[in-house]
Amino acid sequence: MENFNKTLVTEFILLGFSDLQGLQILFFIFILLAFISCVVGNTAILVLVRYDRALHTPMYFFISNFALLEIIFVSVTVPKLLANLMELSRKISFTGCFAQLYAFNSLGVVECYLLAVMAFDWDLAINNPLHYSTIMNKALCIELAASPWAIGFVLAAIPTVFTARLEFCGPNEVNHFFCDLAPMQNIACSDPLVSNLVTSSTAIFATMVPFMIILGFYIHIIVTVLKIKSTQGKQKAFTTCSSHLIVACLFYGSAIVVYGRPKGSQHDKFLALMYTVITPLLNPFIYTLRNKDVKEALAKSKQLGFLGRRRISHIK
Repeated sequence: MENFNKTLVTEFILLGFSDLQGLQILFFIFILLAFISCVVGNTAILVLVRYDRALHTPMYFFISNFALLEIIFVSVTVPKLLANLMELSRKISFTGCFAQLYAFNSLGVVECYLLAVMAFDWDLAINNPLHYSTIMNKALCIELAASPWAIGFVLAAIPTVFTARLEFCGPNEVNHFFCDLAPMQNIACSDPLVSNLVTSSTAIFATMVPFMIILGFYIHIIVTVLKIKSTQGKQKAFTTCSSHLIVACLFYGSAIVVYGRPKGSQHDKFLALMYTVITPLLNPFIYTLRNKDVKEALAKSKQLGFLGRRRISHIK
């Protein structure tokens, strides 16, 4: 009977931001607008890179991969958050909860390693410009883009399995707006010590290892840039890398704070908004506003769109 009782929990209730009484509608509108802007902004980058030949380079190949990742990433958590805010359904099945948990953490690790790959690309472009196009051939670009996905989905499976093996016999209220490792471990009936240790250990490989790789590449880049005698050359090099550096800092800043503390806290869900909603929203704007090639591609697309409309109206 005891074992039977421990398996009674078949669904969970996501508390989300239920404590924001009176602000639910405003918060819903903010999240909805952020979600739409994120999807539209990142889709725009995908379209620009796909149809503008000037952007058919390894750098923009990785940026377009990153844009696609961000669209999938926000789609894992935000639709359920919007449903919760409208109080349509706070419930999520056991299977659905751990599917969301696995997808979210997998994509999070993919983002960490894809940022590291992009840092490598920047470093190679600045430190070895003469051989850059030869080294970064199509085959290598595909391998570098695919590797983060393989690492992410394998690495995230480890803490997911250990957490799913815990016993959940109640309460079934998850103090978060999506299913994540720490909140699930906090409501487990069985001892989550091993699961916590596995989560912390995996977090080192998931976040700290790619972070150190990025840091190493940027130290190398900065040393090289400082050796450039031309002020214009220095400015161009820093402008080229700054967008990627800003994105990496935004993502890692909040992610390391949350996942460096496996027990979790009341503030984790607010910090989680930073890298689940805000960072994916800002990324296309950061790349657009700070990247001359993307701005030129946008201007060209607007001009072509205007000319296209004029042709259509002329035919009519």
